[in-house]
Amino acid sequence: MDPIFSIGIQSLWDELRHMPTGGVWWLNIDREIDAFSLINQTIAQQDTEANVAVIGMDHDLRGILKLEKDRGPQKIRLFSMPNQSNSLYFLARDLLCSIEPENYLLILLCANNAWQNVPGPKIHQWLEKTHEWAKYHNCTLLVINPGNNNDKQASILMSEYRSLFGLASLRYQNGMHLYDVAWWCNEKGISARQQLILHHHDDRWQLAKQEETAVQPRSDEKRILSNVAVLEGAPPLSEYWSLFKTNEALFEEARASQAATLIFSLAQNNQIDNIARQVHTLRRQRGSSLKIIVRESQASLRATDERLLLGCGANMVIPWNAPLSRCLTLIESVQGQQFNRLVPEDITTLLSMTQPLKLRGYQPWNVFCDAISNMVNNQLLPPDGKGVMVALRPVPGIRVEQALTLCRPNRVGDIVSMSDNRLVLFLSFCRVNDLDTALNHIFPLPTADIFSNRMVWFEDHQIAAELVQMRMLTPEKVAKPLSETAKTKKVINAEHDGTGWRRIPEPYRLFSDTTERTS
Repeated sequence: MDPIFSIGIQSLWDELRHMPTGGVWWLNIDREIDAFSLINQTIAQQDTEANVAVIGMDHDLRGILKLEKDRGPQKIRLFSMPNQSNSLYFLARDLLCSIEPENYLLILLCANNAWQNVPGPKIHQWLEKTHEWAKYHNCTLLVINPGNNNDKQASILMSEYRSLFGLASLRYQNGMHLYDVAWWCNEKGISARQQLILHHHDDRWQLAKQEETAVQPRSDEKRILSNVAVLEGAPPLSEYWSLFKTNEALFEEARASQAATLIFSLAQNNQIDNIARQVHTLRRQRGSSLKIIVRESQASLRATDERLLLGCGANMVIPWNAPLSRCLTLIESVQGQQFNRLVPEDITTLLSMTQPLKLRGYQPWNVFCDAISNMVNNQLLPPDGKGVMVALRPVPGIRVEQALTLCRPNRVGDIVSMSDNRLVLFLSFCRVNDLDTALNHIFPLPTADIFSNRMVWFEDHQIAAELVQMRMLTPEKVAKPLSETAKTKKVINAEHDGTGWRRIPEPYRLFSDTTERTS
C-alpha cells in the first residue's frame, strides 16, 4: 500500500493535510523562520518507518532540522544544492544518483526568493516535468518556498492545477498566521479557497479552535469593504459596510473575502501601480466572485491607466466627476456579477501592455522611428488605439529648431523629433479627438500662432505607412536641436549674517600708483 504523508499542522482536517505519493505540493511562506519550523513539524508528523529526504537550497540543514526523539522517522536523508536556477532543472536527475525515490517524501527547501527571477514559462516547464517524474517514481515532493514576493509567485502558479496537487501560502499578518489554501487534492477529495488561522506555540503549528468546525467559509456576498474616502464623509450606509482609512488596510482585509464588494479610492496618479497590483493579486487569488471597484476622487486617470485597472481585474472604474448618489447606483449595479475576463498571471504583462514606451521629450530621428514602430507592432495593445502622430510645420519666420524649444511634453510616452522643416510628435494612447487638448498642454502658446499646418495619423496602418517614408529621409534633412547658449551665471560673492544674505563689498582702485601729470 502506498504511504500517505501529512503536512505538519495539527488538528487540520485530512482534506487539507494528506499528501499521497505521485504528486507535487507547493507552499509559499513569507518568513524563513516559519518555513524552518513547518519543515520540522512536517517531518515529526511522519511514521517511524517513513522514507524522508530533505533538499536544502543554499541552507545548512544540520543547523535547521531539529528532530524529536519520540516522533518522526528514524532516518532522514539530507542533500544540498547551490542557489542557482540550473540546480533546480537538474534536481530530479541528481536525486536518482543517490536514492531510489519510490515511496519517499521529498522536501525541497528553496532559498529565499529563489524563484523571483525565473520567468513564468520556465516555472511551468519545470513543474510539468517534475510532476511527471514524481508520478513515475511514485513519490511525494513538497516544495517550501520562502520569500517576500509570494503574491506574484502565487499568481503565476494559480493556473498549474494540472501539475500541482496542492498550492497554499502561509502569511504572517498582524500577529496572526494565515494559512491560505488555493487548492488541495488528495484521496479525500478536493478543497479550494480556504483561509484558516493558525497558532504557533512551542514551535508547533495548530489550527485555531474556531476554525476546526468551519470547513468552508460562509458567503460574504452582501459585505462591502470600502475606503472611507469613497463615502465623502458619510457614515456606513448599513451593517454590511466596513470602512478603512487606507487602501492597504482594505487590501489586507479583502484577502479573506470570497464574494464581497471591494471599493478602492484613487486620489493621485502615483497610486495607480500600487492599486493595480492589489487588484491583480485579489482577482488571481480570490476568484471571479469578488466585485472590485476603483473610485477616482480627483482627476488623475488617463485612458491607459483605466485600461490597466480593468485589465488587472477591476469590475468598474468610477470617474471623479460622478456624484455620490451616482456612485452608489453603480456599486449596486455590479452586485451578483461574475468576472469573466482573462487576467494574465503576471502583472508585468499588463504593465508592458499599457506602459510600453518609457521615453519622453526630444529623441533622435532613428530612436524616434524605432520607438513608434515598436508601439505599432505590439500585439498586446488594442488596434488603432496606440496613439496619435502629428507633423507640425512652423509659420514663416520661425525655424523648426526654435519651435522645438516651445515643445514641452509632460507625459511619459510623448516624444518629439524634427525632420524636413517639420516637428513630428507621437502622443502615446492619445485619442484623436483629444489632440487639441494635448497640444495646448504641450505648447505654452496657441498652436495656430506657431504652426501653419499639420498632418495627423492615428490608425495603425496609417502610422506604419508614414514610418516607411520617414525612414527614407536622408541625413541632410534631419534637423538637430539648437546648441546650449545659456552661460553659467557667476556666483554672487555673499555671506549669511544670521538673518539674511549680504553681499561682500569688493574694493576697486580708481587711480593707478603713478602720479597723474598735469598739462
